[in-house]
Amino acid sequence: MVNPAVHDKLEQELRRGVLVLAVLSQLRSLRYGYELRQSLLDQGLPIEEGTLYPLLRRLEAQGVLSSEWQTAEGKPRRYYRLSAEGLALYERLTSTWRGLNEAMGQLLETGAAP
Repeated sequence: MVNPAVHDKLEQELRRGVLVLAVLSQLRSLRYGYELRQSLLDQGLPIEEGTLYPLLRRLEAQGVLSSEWQTAEGKPRRYYRLSAEGLALYERLTSTWRGLNEAMGQLLETGAAP
């Protein structure tokens, strides 16, 4: 029997693999961190602040996102959106995801041969 901690670790690895694409999918227009986090949660993908904000900073450092500070609604908020490189990456990852999703659907449908 596999240790429950191993189950949790494998599930976490699977989730981590889709978070970048999930975040990119929501940043075609300007959004600040909390708004992005809520959008992901509302669509069934909860993400911890301690995961989201480092991911946003890393993607910005890689040139995938651009950001700007806005103070129009009171306290300053950092808004993120896809850069041109980020949009190209989003389209590429989306294509890859669709291919993998189709393959996995077939694999899971047929299961292991008896």
